[in-house]
Amino acid sequence: MASAVEDRAHYSLDTLEKSPTKGNTFNPDASRIPSAVIPSTSPKDQPCSSSTNATPQAVISYVPPALNIDSGPVPTVQNVVSTVNTSCTLDLRKINFYTRNSEYNPSRFCGIVMRLREPRATALIFSSGKIVTTGTKHESSALLASRKFVRIIQKLGFNVKFQNFKIHNMVSTCDLRFPIRLENLNQVHGQFSSYEPELFPALIYRMVKPRVVLLIFVNGKVVITGAKSREETQEALDNIHKVLKSFRKS
Repeated sequence: MASAVEDRAHYSLDTLEKSPTKGNTFNPDASRIPSAVIPSTSPKDQPCSSSTNATPQAVISYVPPALNIDSGPVPTVQNVVSTVNTSCTLDLRKINFYTRNSEYNPSRFCGIVMRLREPRATALIFSSGKIVTTGTKHESSALLASRKFVRIIQKLGFNVKFQNFKIHNMVSTCDLRFPIRLENLNQVHGQFSSYEPELFPALIYRMVKPRVVLLIFVNGKVVITGAKSREETQEALDNIHKVLKSFRKS
């Protein structure tokens, strides 16, 4: 009798393990887990949201950065003039015959005028092997254009090299947005400036440090030439801006 009861108990246990009911799975070890270990899922035990317990110190507010209203004028580079030496004697007639976008008229100019579309640049190629690149508005564009011009000549069979790349001049402009008394400026800074409105409408100001030349117009526009880097251009504009503010027309 006792053995029959044990067989029925084992049979019912095996049946529950092999055929779980829908939505519930029988776990024979569940009865061994203490009730204190099983987490409670009642709403009272749920953690409160951070919004209900948020303190004023915990709220992070966005503070926009302060605008630098006193920042000085910034020049805009309009042209970069650079040179490169190919260390090779060039046959200009051959280069002009086999290349596009090139002009060669020895009766007018002793070099070839060659143009690029990308980057937009113009080169003056001389028989001595020197190339002058103009028309770009950034130093990296001037370097890329010079390399492209040298590569075009190399494909024609010339044993050229890319040597002594150098930036000689950067032309920049800036609008100060206030009129200037050029006559008074020329009287006070006569040792650095020259102003002849009958010949040229701008005052020519030759700065010593950095060594640049500025063309100052009566409407407040300034052209800076002779700089070899953007730092020199910005330094020259900062220096002349301090001077021109004292000669501003009321």
